[in-house]
Amino acid sequence: MNENTLTENIKPQPPENKMGVLPVNKLLLTMSIPMIISMLVQALYNIVDSVWVSYINQDALTAVGLAFPMQNLMMSVAIGTGVGINALLSKSLGEKNQQLVNRTAANGVFIELMSALVFMVLAILIIRPFFLVQKTSDVIMEYGTAYLSICMLICLPVFGQVTFERLLLSTGKTVYSMITQAFGAVLNIVLDPLLIFGVGPFPELGIRGAAIATVTAQCCAMLLAIYFNLHVNKEIQFSAFAGFRPSLGIIKRIYAVGLPSIIMTSVSSVMTFGLNKILLSFTDTAVAAFNVYFKLQSFVFMPVFGLNNGMVPIIAYNYGARKPERVIKTIKLSICYAVSIMLLGLLILQTCPTLLLNIFNAKPELIEIGVPMLRIISLHFIFAGFCIICGSVFQALEKGFLSMMISLCRQLLVLLPSAYLLSLTGVLNYVWLAFLIAESCSLTLTILALIKVYREKIKPLCTSPTPQAA
Repeated sequence: MNENTLTENIKPQPPENKMGVLPVNKLLLTMSIPMIISMLVQALYNIVDSVWVSYINQDALTAVGLAFPMQNLMMSVAIGTGVGINALLSKSLGEKNQQLVNRTAANGVFIELMSALVFMVLAILIIRPFFLVQKTSDVIMEYGTAYLSICMLICLPVFGQVTFERLLLSTGKTVYSMITQAFGAVLNIVLDPLLIFGVGPFPELGIRGAAIATVTAQCCAMLLAIYFNLHVNKEIQFSAFAGFRPSLGIIKRIYAVGLPSIIMTSVSSVMTFGLNKILLSFTDTAVAAFNVYFKLQSFVFMPVFGLNNGMVPIIAYNYGARKPERVIKTIKLSICYAVSIMLLGLLILQTCPTLLLNIFNAKPELIEIGVPMLRIISLHFIFAGFCIICGSVFQALEKGFLSMMISLCRQLLVLLPSAYLLSLTGVLNYVWLAFLIAESCSLTLTILALIKVYREKIKPLCTSPTPQAA
């Protein structure tokens, strides 16, 4: 066999993705900062959206708070499925398996579409019963039904936006994902007052205007994300989507990571629904105050979630490429950054609660309830950053079941029962202590799980040789 023949038999290796070669700190910041910026814009939208709704009246603000569990459930399915797509696609890139990359992307788009159709059917069946069971006033129920019906019946854009943003994230295109998220959020912020209050040529639609602004912005962001994927995401060969057939094997692998993430984030819907029921036994204003907290805390948690979005593909890629030192360093740096963000958030909520509440057109009763609420609940931020990062590490290393179990224990087995028992004292401020109790339990379980994952997933890579390129 001559030299030319040997040369012909050698298959050229695809170029190494930046996730396997850039210095870890630079890589993490490069991938995370765009996502943190986009998440901050998203958090700003969450706050501004509720601010404009609060100027309709406090009943409208309460209605949006009561609708949140169902909205969160929808987002949990979309984002959780996206986490599964992200992890499998990034791991396949690390393994240089182009066929699996393409098939993962195609199957991911398919199952997100099916999920959207399910929620569109649910919108017809359960929205009014959902508000009836919460036993609130007729005015609040009408506000909530009008708002949630639009958000769920036109939910395809949110599933599409999440899916195509996750494809960008999976290949390290975080800047483009940032642009799509920021574009959608800014558009929503602009449309809210125009459609709620009827500015200029726009009709005055009240709370329906807030919902229409949301779905319109999501639709535009989805189209932009599709455009970016088709034009700049060269790691995925979209031409391979032709002749697509669902693959049960790939769908199972996506949900092996995604389903625990869906359950984990959906649990917060159950928790919020249950806590709203507990708070309604005190006053409707307590529900409005809790809704305000959720909007404010998103400004603290969203940057950590942005950090997560940058971290997960790095860990999944380097785990697939068998580079444990890069996995470990990514985890350590992510924890340090997350804890720092949470401590800054704690400082702000402790020192400026009245100022923050007044942003939402707060009446004296809302301020009276909200100030101690913000100061008590924010104390759990001390541990939350560490727990959030570790939960995403488990998902990236295909141990999402651990994240799910910790979240179930935290929110359903500890937080809700604690809140109910504390509510029996008749003192509303005691209810907020349930967050501290639950986060302490979550911290203990997370540390134990992290030790287990290190021993089972990362340590074996440290002791086995890195496979040579074919």
